[in-house]
Amino acid sequence: MNIKYDLLGRPLELKKTHDYCASSNPRLTVILLHGIASDSRTFQKALAYLEGTVSLKEARFVTFDLLGAGQSYKSNKIIYNYKNQLEALDNSIKKLNLTTPLIIIGHSMGCLVAARYADKHRRAVNKLILVSPPMFTPSDLDDSRFDAAMEAFKTAVAQKNHSIIKEKSFNDSIEKIVKNRKNYQTYIELTVPMILIYGDKDELIASYNIPRAAKDNCNISAIATDGKHGFSHEKYNKIREILEEELHAKTI
Repeated sequence: MNIKYDLLGRPLELKKTHDYCASSNPRLTVILLHGIASDSRTFQKALAYLEGTVSLKEARFVTFDLLGAGQSYKSNKIIYNYKNQLEALDNSIKKLNLTTPLIIIGHSMGCLVAARYADKHRRAVNKLILVSPPMFTPSDLDDSRFDAAMEAFKTAVAQKNHSIIKEKSFNDSIEKIVKNRKNYQTYIELTVPMILIYGDKDELIASYNIPRAAKDNCNISAIATDGKHGFSHEKYNKIREILEEELHAKTI
């Protein structure tokens, strides 16, 4: 059963955990969406760096916890799928009352949510910056090596927080979002400009499909960095450069 409301009858929303702009007149809004088995604290170091960059003082940075994560709504009566995550995200974005262009930054599973949101609201999103984006094709999902990789991922997650792998939000997110067979096609069909930033040693995202995706969709640009899956300094330094270009382009 999909629901649009929490147990108190309120529309599904995400908990906004950060909202800051160094200027009283922002010219760009940047929303950051975290990955699975995580929450918006993923972006703490990146935000400290980006918001401390003078050239980005006119950018407004907003973070949310996805449903089932951090301070956002949790319930065993909800399915943690695209429908409900996107419903909550859309309600939350509407409450921001945006008057600026919007860029969404996703990390890991947050990339999938961001891409699907942009697919449903193409006029609302100006650009996607997808960091460590899962790029599994249907063939990848059918490969036994994918199942082995997922088990290895669950083991790694359990070593940090054993209880989380038993949570409905974690298991729903894997089955309903990460393993969704339309994910790769969504990337290929999107007309919103996308910049994919990934580590050249990332074993969790099927990065070998990124060049193919960039070839199949002219709206995709790819940037390889040194490293693995995490949200590293090199990656958010690339984000700084992209946002600087975006703000500069709107000045001239």
